[in-house]
Amino acid sequence: MDGKFQDNDISKVVEADRAHVWHHLTQHKPFETGEPRVIVEGKGMNVWDQNGTEYLDAVSGGVWTVNVGYGRESIANAVRDQLIKLNYFAGSGGTVPGAMFAEKLISKMPGMTRVYYCNSGSEANEKAFKMIRQIAHKRYGGAKHKILYRERDYHGTTIGALSAGGQEQRNAQYGPFAPGFVAVPHCLEYRAQWDDADYGRRAADAIEEVILREGPETIGGLCLEPITAGGGVIVPPEGYWPRVQEICRKYDILLHIDEVVCGIGRTGKWFGYQHYGIEPDFVTMAKGLASGYAAIACCVTTEAVFEMFKDDTDDPMNYFRDISTFGGCTAGPAAALENLRIIEDEGLLENCQAMGARLMDNLRALQEKHAVIGEVRGMGLFCGAELVADRETRQPVDETLAQKVVAECGAERVIIGVTNRSIPGFNNTLTFSPALIARPQDIDRITEAVDVALTRVFG
Repeated sequence: MDGKFQDNDISKVVEADRAHVWHHLTQHKPFETGEPRVIVEGKGMNVWDQNGTEYLDAVSGGVWTVNVGYGRESIANAVRDQLIKLNYFAGSGGTVPGAMFAEKLISKMPGMTRVYYCNSGSEANEKAFKMIRQIAHKRYGGAKHKILYRERDYHGTTIGALSAGGQEQRNAQYGPFAPGFVAVPHCLEYRAQWDDADYGRRAADAIEEVILREGPETIGGLCLEPITAGGGVIVPPEGYWPRVQEICRKYDILLHIDEVVCGIGRTGKWFGYQHYGIEPDFVTMAKGLASGYAAIACCVTTEAVFEMFKDDTDDPMNYFRDISTFGGCTAGPAAALENLRIIEDEGLLENCQAMGARLMDNLRALQEKHAVIGEVRGMGLFCGAELVADRETRQPVDETLAQKVVAECGAERVIIGVTNRSIPGFNNTLTFSPALIARPQDIDRITEAVDVALTRVFG
């Protein structure tokens, strides 16, 4: 660390945190006798806590966000310069960074044309849900209002987003939820629900079965993560996505891809859906959009969707009657523009592919050494290792043991993740999402820490 904080200053910070900050996804009882962790500084892929302890961050800010690493002065300068010139104007008007980033973003998304700004992934998904509902009323008398979502997928923390939430523990105790959201089965072949050699197609066919059960005339949208994140890092089997696209077109269902985690290079392409050749109607994104240097999220649509909200100027209800106050902040698109420049100029998509391959190879080597690793999954720098008590039965390990592995990695000064209060009995997948700037020695250090941790916990 740069020594900016003196010990007495840090002690005051920690006490203020313990007394007043309500941390996310955290049980606070232990803080009555212990200290919360306060991250003081970050540089590259490393962060330092209040005790001056340095960690290699293998989860990009804890939640798949800091894609270009910490300490990027050029992003900070871009934000500062923009804020001095114009910090905010409501999204009913335009701004220079809003226009220029929209143009840059769309250049990475063939087939998409319109960018709706907001400030979180949950909110971006809500915008898509509202658009689908409004289209249902405009075009189908309200009938085609149901939105399908997939088991194990996660789309945000608002009541609306949780209504489309496929993680039981994230949803527990927050209902009742909004009506009109219907689950379809997950596609994790390791936890197979069908005995079928063409598993990807079979898993997609299960979506059609739900559509036929509910009535195609009632289904307006299908919301899916391209690769399931917090539900276990699930890469859909071959044949899944082409069949999903076919089903959506067959029944006139709008396809909404949630790229909040996968987007902006995490999988080695700009967006996860681009690995599969599919053509979505909505793409939502947040997290890595500005690598956490400013709050920004986007709901991106096709021109065909956009046209449906301006086809009758005599109708005062014809446009999208929505607002996001902080969607008018200029810091977000200013930071996002510089973020994209860095990814392009430093070849970070290519680096993500190369380092992702190294990470997967290292994890597979650990799988050969440690019987507790049942399966390794991932794409780019977005990987998971599912831990099992028995490889034959695939019984998951107790989640407290998976959490101990994370803690032991922390003792090795490496921060990794684990599925957290998502699926009852299946919070057993270690997660890895280092910044796209990762070097071979970073990848090796991550997996070396996991090796040590697994040995300590399981022998």
